[in-house]
Amino acid sequence: MNILRAILLVGIGSAGGGILRFLIGKWIHNLISTSFPLGTMIVNIAGCFIIGLVYGIFSRETSADTNMQLLLATGFCGGFTTFSSFMHENMVMLENGNLLQLAAYTILSIILGITALYLAVYLLRN
Repeated sequence: MNILRAILLVGIGSAGGGILRFLIGKWIHNLISTSFPLGTMIVNIAGCFIIGLVYGIFSRETSADTNMQLLLATGFCGGFTTFSSFMHENMVMLENGNLLQLAAYTILSIILGITALYLAVYLLRN
């Protein structure tokens, strides 16, 4: 596959997903005013459902279109929420019986992610 085509497909999908994430977050915040990150949670759950649909459809197709996978899974879902990719990777490990790898990936992602975020904020504030 042409790398430029792949980059463009991922970029177009990411832009669409990111814009939709922003709009849904704003809409939910205007609909329900709360300090709880409800918009983010709804987008994350919706993203998991969407990426499940995308991978489910492509797993059934014998002639899966790489362009559409790049546009929808990597691009759109990645721009909409990387949480969906994280959950899909966890599901694959679970289905393959890699429970130790699943636990390590999930725990390390959360702990190291929060630590990196805190460290960056701490460094910039001091």
